[in-house]
Parts: sequence; structure tokens; C-alpha cells
Amino acid sequence: METDELIKALAADTRRSDISMAGAWSGAGLAAVVAAAIVFFILLGPRTDIADATQTVRFLFKFVVTIALSASAYGLLRVLSRPEADMRWSLPRLAVAPALLVAGIAAELVVSSPGTWSAKLIGTNSLVCLTYIPLIGIGPLAFLLLALRYGAPSHPSLAGAMAGLMAGGIAATFYAAHCTDDSPLFVAIWYTIAIAVLTLLGAVGAYRFVRW
Repeated sequence: METDELIKALAADTRRSDISMAGAWSGAGLAAVVAAAIVFFILLGPRTDIADATQTVRFLFKFVVTIALSASAYGLLRVLSRPEADMRWSLPRLAVAPALLVAGIAAELVVSSPGTWSAKLIGTNSLVCLTYIPLIGIGPLAFLLLALRYGAPSHPSLAGAMAGLMAGGIAATFYAAHCTDDSPLFVAIWYTIAIAVLTLLGAVGAYRFVRW
């Protein structure tokens, strides 16, 4: 029986190798974006004044931050999907999005009066943000965790956290097209909390389902 089980395991590994890791990640990345787009357009859709909003720096800056976050997380996620991954060259990329956001906050504080800072930080859509970014990101996270199963991560929880971070970046990118709160102060607080929820879910999900 042990020999038969070994043969079955080897056969299963052979079937898994029919899809390359590069192909698995390309497919998962595309599926994640499509899944987020479907949920976004079903539940929310873009803001009504989006044509005017695209003429403002604050609105466009949100996309710069969220896309930078998802792209850097994607690069590190692919590295972490391999056993004994060396993260030294990829880890600093995660600092890009926070650095951009800090620069945006600094600029916001310079150009706006202190009396408006609190209102900009609280915004008008905090609850909507905390609700819909995780909802939009659940589907992408599921696809990214499935892709992780094709790899052999030495640190599945960390890899899952990166999957959640990437899913959060994708979800936040779509949500930003709906959100009317464009201040970097709002993004720094509420987007971060919402993305952190998906990051935690990714870490827990990978710990439970991706371990090998």
C-alpha cells in the first residue's frame, strides 16, 4: 500500500507540473483583476463625477499608491512561493507605496489649513471603504491562494499575507474609482485598515490551506 500511495503522489505532482509557475501566476493575476472588476461594477461602479475627478492630482494619486502596492506585493509573492526564497532583493519594494503615501500626506498638510485636516482624515465614506475593499478583494485573494498551492512556500503565512496585500491593492484600486474622499490622509487611515483585513485573511488562509 505504501508503494501505491507513493506512485499516486508522484503522479499528482506530475499533473501539477503541467502548469508552470509562471503560467499559474499570470493566470492568477489576471483572474484576480477580473474578479475584482466584476464585483466592483456589480456592487458600486465609478463615481458620477469621475471625468472631472481625473483632472485632479489627489484622485489620480490614489491609483499611484494602490497600484504600486499591488505590484510590489505581487513581486514578493512570487518569490515567496518558492522554497527557501531569498527576500532580500524584493522586500524593499514594499516600501515604495508607503513612501509615496507619506509624501502625499506631507504635501496635503502643506497645501491645506490645519483646520481641515480632521475632516479630510475622517472623510465621508470610511464605513463604505472598510466594507467594500474587503468584499472586492475576497475573490482576488482566493485566486492568489490557489496559485500559492502550485508552489512550495517555506513561510506560507507570510506568503499568504503578501497575497492578501496584493488582493487589497487590487481591490483598493477599483474602489478608488468610486470613492469621493481623495485626501491622502483618508487613504492612509481607511484604505490601510481595509487592506490590513485582507492581509490578515491571506495569512490565516495560507496557514490553513497552503502548508505542505
